[in-house]
Amino acid sequence: MGLGILQVPGHVPGTTRYFDDPDRPRTADTTDASGLKCDRSGPIPIILNPQPSDDPNDPLNWPIWRRDLITFILSLTAIFATALGPILAANTLTLSVWFSLDFTYIALLTGYFLLGVGVAGFFFVPSGRIWGKRHLFLLGLVILVATSAWAGAVGHNYTSLLWARIIQGVGTAPFEGLVNAAIGDLYFVHERGKRMAFTNLAVFGGAFFTPILVGKITHTIKWWWTFNLVAIFCAASLIAVFLFCPETAYKRDASLNTDIARFPTPEDHNQPVNNGEKTSAGQQRTNGSPSAVPTPQPVRPKKTFTQSLALFDGRKTDESFFKLLFRPLPLFAQPAFLWAALIQGTMIGWTVFIGVILAAIFLGPPLFWGEVQTGYAYTGPFVGALLGFFTAGIFADWSAKALTRLNGGIYEPEFRIVLVIPQLVFGVTGLFGFAITAQGTLEGQFHWVVPIVFFGFEVAGTVVGAVASSLYIVDAYRDLAIEGFTCLIIFKNMFSFGLTFRAYDWLVHSGIKKVFFTLGAVQIVVCLLSVPMCKLIPRIIMNPIGIPHYRFPFS
Repeated sequence: MGLGILQVPGHVPGTTRYFDDPDRPRTADTTDASGLKCDRSGPIPIILNPQPSDDPNDPLNWPIWRRDLITFILSLTAIFATALGPILAANTLTLSVWFSLDFTYIALLTGYFLLGVGVAGFFFVPSGRIWGKRHLFLLGLVILVATSAWAGAVGHNYTSLLWARIIQGVGTAPFEGLVNAAIGDLYFVHERGKRMAFTNLAVFGGAFFTPILVGKITHTIKWWWTFNLVAIFCAASLIAVFLFCPETAYKRDASLNTDIARFPTPEDHNQPVNNGEKTSAGQQRTNGSPSAVPTPQPVRPKKTFTQSLALFDGRKTDESFFKLLFRPLPLFAQPAFLWAALIQGTMIGWTVFIGVILAAIFLGPPLFWGEVQTGYAYTGPFVGALLGFFTAGIFADWSAKALTRLNGGIYEPEFRIVLVIPQLVFGVTGLFGFAITAQGTLEGQFHWVVPIVFFGFEVAGTVVGAVASSLYIVDAYRDLAIEGFTCLIIFKNMFSFGLTFRAYDWLVHSGIKKVFFTLGAVQIVVCLLSVPMCKLIPRIIMNPIGIPHYRFPFS
């Protein structure tokens, strides 16, 4: 595999000849895979990975403007959906007074929202795998419209608002877990980097713009209008998604999934052919592995606009509902998915932690912040999200192409892990910097802008880490992308939920500096786990019943 990635026998799913002469083999171990479709728009032809079918209804055959329009609509909708996570960040003091409750109860309004996201994500997996993603996006929007209107009408009833927040989490779950998975449906490997950065900016970065507006909205027209406005925007998004976002999941011939299919290896060619079986193109199947030539399929007519509006487009898999329901759970024991959950989930947890305590830190002397000032403070995190977006967007595809060239034209999904380097720099700088300057601001040593700048660096690390883990899961395990993103949703939301329970007590007991030094040290350890990801475990596969096992020993 080269470039520090452990060499293993046979073809590893995700390893592809992605960037080279298209007449050369598709993978390092393929002896005959010429005639593959290529992107010839640039000076160097790029082999399309995965290979599109001849069906005009295959999303990979749609014009790029249509695919980008779908991505834009889903990303914009994800902004409105995920904005509900930090929507109360600027209103901590206001709601504490409104409901006559302490800060912990207000923090739990965010915590239980995250719990709803995590639990719903688990149950949405089998539905998304069997029937696709479109019906879940639409169901999520219906729930968000209803619960946002509900939250805006609770009056002084805290329990009613709490339940509205829990169910809002259910409606948000499809947009946290499936928007990134849709990128794997819509784009080839060489097209995913910038789009994945954009969707992660929407899912994570867009949420940091929300408190900037919420503080001013609360001060001007009261806090309940923040929920009413979300209901209005989600209703508009519901129409856009229904009309312009058809189903992106597509059940194509297995041999076209060249990023996850197993192709014949040199070892295979030394084995006797099973029963002399031939493909329709006259190529032998070795060891029962399918050749690179797809089985001819009847070309279906292109769907009409009316047909594309259907909620369901047939089954995408023949696997049972209950098998798919519990499939994400064993993935937590699989190092690749556990690594992705830690890389993304811990940084998001620290971000939520800062968000729920920010107002508490600065509401007293010497600043005496209210909701407007707390909201404007999120300008730093929003700029940090943009910094993370541009860093990931530029670096993701550039680094993959550069490392592929150095690796003799062979692309490895582990090349995405290099994005952890800027995540480490931004994230740890933000956590340690916030620890020193937030405490110093309260003591009159720093202007309040300084800790907010470091908060922005922490958010930049969050966005870059989210892109790194998402790209790795999509490229290395596209066939398990939905389950993989479900693991990420479950971990990050349960982890963040736990932090909201103890945030204020921990801060009061240990102090700002000690708490954030601890978080920074944990993040360093998490990022360093990326080294064995490249050195020791380039890929671990799943057996037919979904239990993880190793293809090779550690070395």
